[in-house]
Amino acid sequence: MRQAFYGEEAVRVQRGRDDIKVMVRYAAPERRSLAGIEEMRIRTEEGDEIPLCEVAEVDFGRAYSVINRIDRKRVITITSDVDQTTANAAKIVSDLKAAFLPELRKRRQGVDYSFEGNEKRRSESIESLKHGFTLAAMGIFFLLATRFRSYIQPIIIMMAIPFGLVGAVAGHLIMGIDLTLFSLFGIVALSGIVVNDSLILIDFVNRAVREGSSAEDAVAASGRARFRPVILTSITTIAGLMPMMLERSFQAQFLIPMAVSITFGLLLATALTLLFVPTLYMIVKDGTDLLARFRAKTPVE
Repeated sequence: MRQAFYGEEAVRVQRGRDDIKVMVRYAAPERRSLAGIEEMRIRTEEGDEIPLCEVAEVDFGRAYSVINRIDRKRVITITSDVDQTTANAAKIVSDLKAAFLPELRKRRQGVDYSFEGNEKRRSESIESLKHGFTLAAMGIFFLLATRFRSYIQPIIIMMAIPFGLVGAVAGHLIMGIDLTLFSLFGIVALSGIVVNDSLILIDFVNRAVREGSSAEDAVAASGRARFRPVILTSITTIAGLMPMMLERSFQAQFLIPMAVSITFGLLLATALTLLFVPTLYMIVKDGTDLLARFRAKTPVE
């Protein structure tokens, strides 16, 4: 059948730098009609020719026009477009992974699936963002540890980052916006912004302590002295992002989630930083003093 309709290579002719295959097969009219299959003859091992219907039953049906393979596996590509006004691609993909695709693999043994296109690029971007965020957090920590010559104070300063994350998520809920990849970009950028307020407070406390003030007085003085710079820094940043966040043009829709992450994350982080960071500093200070007194009372063998 294959030799009759596709052809069998009989010889190759060399023409310049190219090889030309000479294929032997039925003439074009016989290959284009069903009668060509019915009248086809099969050559037996003895050399006789018998009709195809004597050795096979022919059933007519619809076959695949094209069979695609990747890594020697047959693949079927399913594509779709999402109406962003009524549906969310991330929710659709999550529902497919949770419900439909596991049931499909149970019903059809040997079937596997993978997400390509925008979903694959989104997954790759998220993975790259995770690595980038980890490196950025490590860089912030090492820079602060070098500046303050301490491993505890950088942790106190970086505790503002979770506040920013909570604020970013809350902002999306308030604005009725879904979390997107640009939202994650905004959260990563927010992580470098929110540490500034904590940095200002802790640096002032350390200077006051070095000048002879007690920890309690230094913390109280930092709240009074740095309240205005912290608030003004956050307000100016938020004011600069407000026009982008309130923009309704189509071109700005991609950047609005990033602006929402930074604005609401900075708003909540600023409010909680003024209360939480000094409190955490005093907790760590009391714990350090208690540990020092305990070591002083413990005899050394």
